[in-house]
Amino acid sequence: MIDLHIHILPGLDDGPPNMAESLDMARHAAAGGIKAVVATPHVAPGLYNNNRVSILQALQHFRAQLQAHEIPMAVHSGAEYLLDPDLPRLIKEQQILTLGDGGRYLLVEFPTAEIPVFAEQVLFEIALLGVTPVLAHPERNAELLRSPGKLLPFVERGVLCQGTAASFTGKLGTRVQQLAHHYLRHGCYQFISSDAHGAVNRKPELQAACTVIQAYDPNAAGLLTADNPQRLLQGQAPTRLPSWPDQEQPNKSLWHSLWGKITGRK
Repeated sequence: MIDLHIHILPGLDDGPPNMAESLDMARHAAAGGIKAVVATPHVAPGLYNNNRVSILQALQHFRAQLQAHEIPMAVHSGAEYLLDPDLPRLIKEQQILTLGDGGRYLLVEFPTAEIPVFAEQVLFEIALLGVTPVLAHPERNAELLRSPGKLLPFVERGVLCQGTAASFTGKLGTRVQQLAHHYLRHGCYQFISSDAHGAVNRKPELQAACTVIQAYDPNAAGLLTADNPQRLLQGQAPTRLPSWPDQEQPNKSLWHSLWGKITGRK
């Protein structure tokens, strides 16, 4: 498996504070079947002022430590960007770290409590620059938890989605779990990642989520945690999952229902 979203570089954000814990995270991930990760420290102006240079320097040092400790883990470069109107400019100036530094896919997140009013415009501008946004953990956003159908315009415009593994197992609460499964049933996710932040809490684990997801389709878990992440790192478009019937609404599309709640249509 390949973990596309993990906070494993020490001292850069709210992930591991030191190299020892970073190495413990890598050991835990490798023991759980994760062969490669994309290190994605937060970039959030005023909170986590990481940049391309500082992240690549930290990554180089971490790779050397992995080799010195004989931990079988490939680590690719990346970052998780808080959605900001300045991102298109940073892309033009080549100051951005895309996933795998391949120039094609950018991991972004909404603020926890809301969808920014500028979200559609900024994501559109990013796409015009030839970069596909990958939206991290939409199922955990408070506004989407209240109004799940608000994800629809982004999906229709080509934004890809990455779910958090723990969302599917209930570790992040029942409401998050329910929304994650709704989005999964309707083909919204292309990737499942750990979004791990430590070796004790929020550990790098994917297997439990895979077991849950396989109940929908035996091939779905492998697609979301191995095949599609590999395609992304190779600069290829991910394969989209099919939509599965929603057992709660067998004769009605979830999107139709949710979109009707927002627009007043039925």
